[in-house]
Formats: sequence, C-alpha cells, structure tokens
Amino acid sequence: MALPHLDRPICEPVELQPGSPVRVERIRQGREANASDPFVHFHDVHELVLFGRVGGHFDADGRRYALTPHAIVFVPSMHQHDFALKAGPRDWILLQVEADVGERLAHKPGMERLRQSFCARPDRTLRQRLESLADWLLALEPTDPLALPLAELLLCAIVRAPDIEGEKLAADVHGLQRLRPAIDQLRRHPAEAPGAEQAAALCALSPAYFSRRFKQQVGMSWSDYVRTHRLHLASRRLLETTQSVATIADALGFATPSHFGELFHRRFGITPGDYRQAGRARPTSRQQ
Repeated sequence: MALPHLDRPICEPVELQPGSPVRVERIRQGREANASDPFVHFHDVHELVLFGRVGGHFDADGRRYALTPHAIVFVPSMHQHDFALKAGPRDWILLQVEADVGERLAHKPGMERLRQSFCARPDRTLRQRLESLADWLLALEPTDPLALPLAELLLCAIVRAPDIEGEKLAADVHGLQRLRPAIDQLRRHPAEAPGAEQAAALCALSPAYFSRRFKQQVGMSWSDYVRTHRLHLASRRLLETTQSVATIADALGFATPSHFGELFHRRFGITPGDYRQAGRARPTSRQQ
C-alpha cells in the first residue's frame, strides 16, 4: 500500500532519529503513482535527493529546474522549495543531514556550492559512485559511526556534478524571510501555533498585509499552513514513534483525536491507524 506522504520526495517537517545526524531512505513508486500534491516548505535539515526515474520540476531560491532521469537536487537548511512530480513510475534516494553538519561542510574550501539550492546531472561515472555510496549508507543503521562520514562524502561528491540551468521565477525570493518569525514560532511550538493576528504581530506586519503576503509566498493561508504542518509532523510520528493516536493529536494541538482523524483522512485519504499499520507493513527499502 502506498503511503500518501511518500508521494513526495521530501516531507515537511523532519525529525531525525535521536542520536543520529543522518536519515536516508530509498523510495520506489510504480505506474499507479499520482502527480505530487504541491506544498511549498523548508526544513531544518540539509537535503539531497538522488533521482532515478523522474519527471516534473523542482523550485528553489526563485528558480525552476526541469527534473529528468538521474537528476540530483540539493537544498540547504531553511531554504524554501517545492517539487511537482509527474504521475507514473519514479524512484529516488533521500538523504537528510543535520544543519550544522552541512553548514560546516559548506564553509570548507571548494564546497561553497552547498550554501545554495541547486539541481545537477552527474555523468555516468559520478552517478555510479554516488549510487555506491548511497547503497552503502542505506545498509547501515542511522546511528552507525560510518553513517555520518558516508553522508559527508556524498555531499562532497555532488558539488562536482554539472548544473542543470534553472528558469528565474517571478516571485520575491526574499519574501519568506519577513514571515520567518511566525513560521519559526510554529516550528518550535506546533501545539501552540499563533493565530493570524499574533503571527502578524510577530512579523511586525498588519494582519491584512501578513495574510496577503503569506498567501502570495507560500500558496496557502496561514491557518491552512498550520494545519498542514501539523498533519505532516503527525504522519512522521505515526511511523517513527509508538505514541498513541490520541497522544499525537494532543501533542500537536488538535482539538480532539476524532477531529485529528477527520483532518488526517481529508489530507491523506487514510485514517491515522491505517496509515501507521501500512507503514509498519512496508519493507525497509520502501518499494511500491
């Protein structure tokens, strides 16, 4: 059974396993895969996506990149981005690394490329080396002492891949920064998310201007973003913790477990309990 949040190469927000600075997974989807549901977002972690079969586009830092087979994508911590994947067979390897690890690498000589989002297409030799490193990393537990050095080696290798040229988007690429105080507050305390007026005050904006600017930059209202953020966080907790559905609902600020279940089903087309059960039944490689 395909899990809806895996219809995207990445999911907002991300919680790394305690004691591990790295998270890696391989995802394969078949002919039944739908086109991805857009959700402009950003993460604390740095992200690398190594695509196999893919079609669609990737948006980041005010540019749009065409995704073709064997493309790779890198997104630094806290950079706004989104994917729009075409329906049909696709596969990728996702690597997420703690922010301080990526930032440390990005300040080494020759690694400046890791300070910005980019899309690239490695040649055959480099692609084979990246895949070998990724396969090795996938075989390890996240807490294995070799996991971090391998992840760093992957990041060091991708800076050698030739760029895919992106098209400039009309949107204000710096617009998200003005909204960050409200978004950061939500990320720190998802159960106590500020309302629209309080969010506007945190950003030193009028409520009307905040609402208009947020919708323009993110593509949805503040209340819709808060709900989506909580639901995506809940989807991760269902798969990666043993907390009850009621506990997750309460911890993330949903009024009642039944209200949480209704919203979750509306977003993902499946109940929280069935979602968890389907996730536990899936193989480690996440084949679909």
